Amino acid sequence: MNVRTVSFIAIMGALGNILFLISQSILQISLGVALDFSLIPTFIAAFYGGPIIGFVTGLFVGIFPGIFFGPLGQGQWLGLVGLPIGKALTGFAAGFIIKGLKLNKRQHYSLITIPTVLVSYVPECLFTVAYFMYLMPYFLLKEGAWLLPFVLPKAWAEIIIMSILMAALVGNAGFSNFVNKFFKDYSSEKK
Repeated sequence: MNVRTVSFIAIMGALGNILFLISQSILQISLGVALDFSLIPTFIAAFYGGPIIGFVTGLFVGIFPGIFFGPLGQGQWLGLVGLPIGKALTGFAAGFIIKGLKLNKRQHYSLITIPTVLVSYVPECLFTVAYFMYLMPYFLLKEGAWLLPFVLPKAWAEIIIMSILMAALVGNAGFSNFVNKFFKDYSSEKK
């Protein structure tokens, strides 16, 4: 990874954490439940940078949620580890689908973005189920399965909204050109 890629990951990670903090203070539905759009930078990183960059960005984006729902919430140390891993899984899946299937080279790429975002959340969704049903009881001796009917519908609603937003972003030529500059190889131009 070059300096521009590392700085892009840092910027997207910071943006994701800022979006999380904003959502926790402004977009509260009820106590402890807020609309969270912190995955948007992870999707951006994955769509333009690929699975590894999406994975690493997801890890960084999960830091503040991990702290908030981990040591400051009910998840203790497990939340601090689990939330970044979940977000990283989404970043990896999105990057893998886009780059692996070369979806970004296809016509009507922005329309393909919506189902891609939805499908790329499935690994994190499955991890979330495992986290609450198996990891919390095993490592923390706490039941967590009762939270799934609250967490999963909210998460899927957020993903649906983010899929539409991502379709608009990748369909915007100016935005795509700007982000692609972070990944353009300038070494060939120096020769």
